[in-house]
Amino acid sequence: MSLSSQVIVVVLAESQGKGLEPLTAQRTKAAIPFGGKYRMIDFALANCLHSELRRVLVLTQYKSHSLVKHLRDGWSIFNPEFGEYITAVAPQMHAGNIGYSGSANAIYQNLFILKRNGAEHILVLPGDTIHRMDYGALLEQHIASGADVTLACKEQAEPTLANIPAISIDTDGRINSLHAITNAPANAVYPMGIMAVRLDVLEAELLADHAASDSRHDLVENLLPRLVANHQAHAYQFGGASGRVSQDRYFRDVHSLDDYYNANMALLESEPPLDLYQGDWTIRTYQSQNPPARTVPGRSSNEGIFINSIVGGGTVIAGGGVNNSILFTRINVEDAATVEHSILFEGVQVGENAQLRNCIVDKYVTIPAGTRIGYDAEADARRFVVSGQGIVVVPKSYEF
Repeated sequence: MSLSSQVIVVVLAESQGKGLEPLTAQRTKAAIPFGGKYRMIDFALANCLHSELRRVLVLTQYKSHSLVKHLRDGWSIFNPEFGEYITAVAPQMHAGNIGYSGSANAIYQNLFILKRNGAEHILVLPGDTIHRMDYGALLEQHIASGADVTLACKEQAEPTLANIPAISIDTDGRINSLHAITNAPANAVYPMGIMAVRLDVLEAELLADHAASDSRHDLVENLLPRLVANHQAHAYQFGGASGRVSQDRYFRDVHSLDDYYNANMALLESEPPLDLYQGDWTIRTYQSQNPPARTVPGRSSNEGIFINSIVGGGTVIAGGGVNNSILFTRINVEDAATVEHSILFEGVQVGENAQLRNCIVDKYVTIPAGTRIGYDAEADARRFVVSGQGIVVVPKSYEF
């Protein structure tokens, strides 16, 4: 029996992502653009595609329009006649006419969908982390071991997270205890928010969690301790020898603007930790129809140049200069303008002699001629959000 027939995937994409404001002011976290071409959710969905998992529910809630549109335009690739789908699921109001009150509650509200599809196992994934992983290897271990729940774990904790548990495991990979991260044993591993679980076990613990008046209905904080305490729980070692991903095995959670900026900038390293050009594990996304990117001389005969940068289709660098930056589609950089160490989303227009440094500029912003951003910290802070690392974030459709 194929994995696809035994497993339904649940992608959690309901998060508001407060730490990423203003990038999440008009979109959910999973829909944030990444890497000059993609959305954050594309990485989990591409892993599903390569892992031959073709029944996927994407649980949405917060400002989900752009995410739903992206799924429609870029991921309507499976045939429902064969029981295959990638479907966005908003709150169904099965828990007292309210929206999702936590990640565990989001799954609880959709138990009826999971049960009627006849799957024995559920694979739960975060839709807002950047990771490359063969879920098939995790599921094969989960089923072969007879575990009730299998958690994907890595050796290092996220430095910005204090609320995830440290996990102690036996020599056979069985989880024997959870610890506060401050009391982690030397050989502890840490959950990634990715787990395979038997549907009957998941249902029982979700019902118990729903009935608990003191629960925040969070997958890691509330549901995970129940699963480990009451059932046979195993750990799957991420990045080990199993799995069909050759080259990089990558996981990056993005909790802050600096996390986001640094994850993008890492793509520009000579040997990036995540290889977007890896031929055997490509990342699918929606692509609008754009002409090729190009450089042209400006009016003052300055040559358009870009150095060590990612440049999306339809972008024209007309006498300007771009260095160590990521430009999405349909961007214009005009004569004598400079863009350095920055991320520009779709449709940004950079006027003549403008200077941008250490910036994230959201969609459809026109930077007036001569404007300087990233050079005067006090002036930038009066107008924009500035991260702890000093990255200036210009919100979507901002008008100067």
